Amino acid sequence: MFKPTPNPPEIGNSSSQTKSNAKKHDEATKRALDFYLLPKPTNPEDEKPGRLFTVVSDIDNESLLANLTETLASADAMVSDLAFDLEGSRRHVALGIQQLIELSSLLAGRALDNVDLR
Repeated sequence: MFKPTPNPPEIGNSSSQTKSNAKKHDEATKRALDFYLLPKPTNPEDEKPGRLFTVVSDIDNESLLANLTETLASADAMVSDLAFDLEGSRRHVALGIQQLIELSSLLAGRALDNVDLR
């Protein structure tokens, strides 16, 4: 029978070298896994869990209220569109949510009117 590959070389007294290579390989594997699975935060602010969105700290009240009003108007439009696709109690719930959004929008609009426009 013909064997297409040669026999592997015989391993002599290199078992200490093999152990050393295996140890280095294990250490490298552990470092790689720790790097990807246990990353260390580079910035102390990154340690705060659940912080996905932030608002700039020095933004003025008028800009905040204007953006709030626009966001509420968008939510109102989405819930309104959804409510007319629903029937029964689900429609009543969606319309109740729409009323809360509309009330919040009115309050934000009044607060925007009260902002001192220096």
